[in-house]
Amino acid sequence: MRTAKRACTLTPGNRITLLESGDQYFPALETALDAARREIFLESYIFDYDQTGRRITAALMRAAQRGVAVHLLIDGFGSRTLAKGVIRQLRQAGVAVLIFRPELARFRLRRHRLRRLHRKLAVMDGAVAFVGGINIIDDMDTPHQIPPRYDYAVRVEGPLAAEVREAAQRLWSRIAWTQLRLPRRHGAAQPLPPAPAEEEGAVCAALVIRDNLRHRRAIEDAYLAAIAAAQHEVVIANAYFLPGLRFRHALIDAARRGVRVVLLLQGRVEYLLLHYASRALYGVLLDAGVEIHEYHRSFLHAKVAVVDGHWATVGSSNIDPFSLLLAREANVVVESEEFAAELRTSLERALQTGSRQVSPAQWHRQSWHRRLRVWLSYGLVRLLMGMAGYAGE
Repeated sequence: MRTAKRACTLTPGNRITLLESGDQYFPALETALDAARREIFLESYIFDYDQTGRRITAALMRAAQRGVAVHLLIDGFGSRTLAKGVIRQLRQAGVAVLIFRPELARFRLRRHRLRRLHRKLAVMDGAVAFVGGINIIDDMDTPHQIPPRYDYAVRVEGPLAAEVREAAQRLWSRIAWTQLRLPRRHGAAQPLPPAPAEEEGAVCAALVIRDNLRHRRAIEDAYLAAIAAAQHEVVIANAYFLPGLRFRHALIDAARRGVRVVLLLQGRVEYLLLHYASRALYGVLLDAGVEIHEYHRSFLHAKVAVVDGHWATVGSSNIDPFSLLLAREANVVVESEEFAAELRTSLERALQTGSRQVSPAQWHRQSWHRRLRVWLSYGLVRLLMGMAGYAGE
């Protein structure tokens, strides 16, 4: 057994299909919603009522009207612009809707207000599931209308889909009890028995979640175990990259022992503070031999990695304090040379056609006022984390 497996228990007998961005994800999700017979759970940080949101809303209502128990859980901050009329329309159609931490009347840097539902997953009948980084929002809805948002998800068939269902149902029940919303027809249904994927092409995979109870560091630990075991190559694509000390040391140690370490990071300015703060780490990583490529073709939203051509992960977790310390996240880890090769090929295409490599010489030649912006931003992020009670993380 490879060391990379120690951070999570892998479940055999699954078929994992890679989906790149909304063009592939939303048609697959809508088809699965229309095929559901008994039960649907859908979780999303952002649920927007644009063209894509209307399609998914209609599919959820169709399912409810044919007798499927439909559960929609959205985040109170990420989906704060979703009109109450849309939520009312969903509930009138029979969809049970819950809002994770809706109390945002006044912003304060308190842990419970910063702990958001950042997972993006769906599961139908406990038999087919989707996990990834794609919100219910149109790919074309990006700042400055730069299309399309670059992201990934996976479609899961086999025993792991039942594990996704269990995680979704457990969180739904907890939130429902907290908010005293337990419609009788939306109690825990008995899922269909999971059908193992065909033996040919079936892979071992795991659902790795991050919460604030038993799984506080599960996703980070899965990454760290894979990086520590790497012998040849680590490729990480991550939209919001501001790792803590353990993660930085793992990347640097891998590079120094001869592993090729490649980071594909956000090149466009989406969130100004995080954009500059993340660049405070460039110098030490570049000096250690880590390759940094910035994606410029569109807005990078991916949270994926491939290690040594056999270990891969796709999910919702960024490598920043929000994802690794605060939010509820969900990733799928896959042990498969075929799947890893497919994701690696897709990432290589992005590296070659959509990104620009940052050279150490170029980085160290930057102007003093740019360096000042970078370090002031980094200091402010550290200050905010300290005010929220995470100064030592």
